[in-house]
Amino acid sequence: MTEPSSVGPAAARSASGGVGTVHSVVLDVPDLTAEADFWTALTDGTVAKRDDDWITVVTPDRWGIAFQLAPDLVPPQWPGQEHPQQAHLDLYVPDLAAASTRAVELGATVLREGEQWITLADPAGHPFDVCLDEKADGVSVMGATFDCADASALARFWSGVMGEPVTYDADGVAMLGGSRPLLFQTVERYNPPRWPDPAYPQQLHLDIEVPDLDAGEAAVLAQGATRLPGQGDDFRVFADPAGHPFCLVR
Repeated sequence: MTEPSSVGPAAARSASGGVGTVHSVVLDVPDLTAEADFWTALTDGTVAKRDDDWITVVTPDRWGIAFQLAPDLVPPQWPGQEHPQQAHLDLYVPDLAAASTRAVELGATVLREGEQWITLADPAGHPFDVCLDEKADGVSVMGATFDCADASALARFWSGVMGEPVTYDADGVAMLGGSRPLLFQTVERYNPPRWPDPAYPQQLHLDIEVPDLDAGEAAVLAQGATRLPGQGDDFRVFADPAGHPFCLVR
């Protein structure tokens, strides 16, 4: 399912006692080069790893955004739930209009415009938001947002995994703090992925870096994760309580 890349030094445990740290946000894509080129240009990132079926881009603010080849990907059709987005990246930008124009020039499509954020789709169809922050120094990653049936419950799960507090929980939206924020939004008629069923594909997943796969597996299962098929010497595959696949990597 996934392959780790070289974003930073191996993590021990998070300072507050979690299982691991966010290593990369991984998007399934039918065209590795087109997707990596888009996100490299949009974020002013650099390519850290390139294989036949995998490319990792590291942003200036040290987020890893990786792309794994999925030739038969069924792209999301935002905002419906027949082929849902499931998760998306949020970016801070100092100028919404300029950021949107730049993204479209690079190959994005505008899906919705608002006063504080604009929703677009990247060349593979993955939605993402550019969010206004007039103090931002260029494009930076605000966090990754996951759709779910119960934002509060999913935030509690990921708080245990990441060892980070829930810093916001109201009106169907919850958020974890820390250097790699994760956000969760309650969606009506939420339609989860059923990995590895291609009819209900994952759209993206997190790679969580851990110092020990056996200990990490025991810890995430105790938090409420489900083991999924697929593993290698340096990764194992799980699903969170909302069905989102994720990998423990080392």
